[in-house]
Amino acid sequence: MILLGVNVDHVATIRQARYRDETNTHGGFVEPDPAAMAWLAEEAGADGITMHVREDRRHVQVEDVQRYLERKKTRLNLEVSLSAEMVELALSLKPESVCLVPENRKEVTTEGGLDVAGNLERSREVVRTFLDAGIPTSMFIDPDPAQLEASAEIESPWVELHTGSFARAWFDSENREKELGTLRSGMELGVSLGLRVNAGHGINYQNVEGAKTLDQVYEYNIGHSIISRSVSNGLAEAVQTMRRMLNE
Repeated sequence: MILLGVNVDHVATIRQARYRDETNTHGGFVEPDPAAMAWLAEEAGADGITMHVREDRRHVQVEDVQRYLERKKTRLNLEVSLSAEMVELALSLKPESVCLVPENRKEVTTEGGLDVAGNLERSREVVRTFLDAGIPTSMFIDPDPAQLEASAEIESPWVELHTGSFARAWFDSENREKELGTLRSGMELGVSLGLRVNAGHGINYQNVEGAKTLDQVYEYNIGHSIISRSVSNGLAEAVQTMRRMLNE
């Protein structure tokens, strides 16, 4: 069974578009509430919740995470950068797992994988810090052999393969199989290196047909498409449908 982690970052994106200058993150006229939507996703069958607290706090706020933790029913996968500030924050929040991601001030959301090979010693230091605290760590990387091997070298127990190139190629019949093959090779290499392989970014209700053929992927973390579908179908239906489609 492929597990489904629901990313609620874009619930916070909608809120911040109008209420970023408010002192409160929820209640009264401030909406929508990422924590409330995370709880609803859990009730609908999500196997976990992903939240990304960025250094610039452009969408999810620390209070969103703290409030979610008060009533969580599954587990929190917290995405943060390699910066010392964000590592300390993650340690204080004590999530069930951490996913280390790159951050670029010009991007709207995370684009591309972390360069573990080019930041080997810092990545190793951060992974060891989290593992010493009992928090398994995943490296969000492109399905590149050098990045997979670097992740194994620093003893990160998990990786999350960036599926963006595959997602963009889904409607391009010439490149679809090529990108799916690249992901499959990355998955197989990761497993052979002893890594648990997760995946995510750009997976939606169309390309999930190809994504689910990567049968050694442990969990997909999906956000934008689920939140988009929830506008018309409701969050419970969006979560249940994606979870079913992953495992049909």
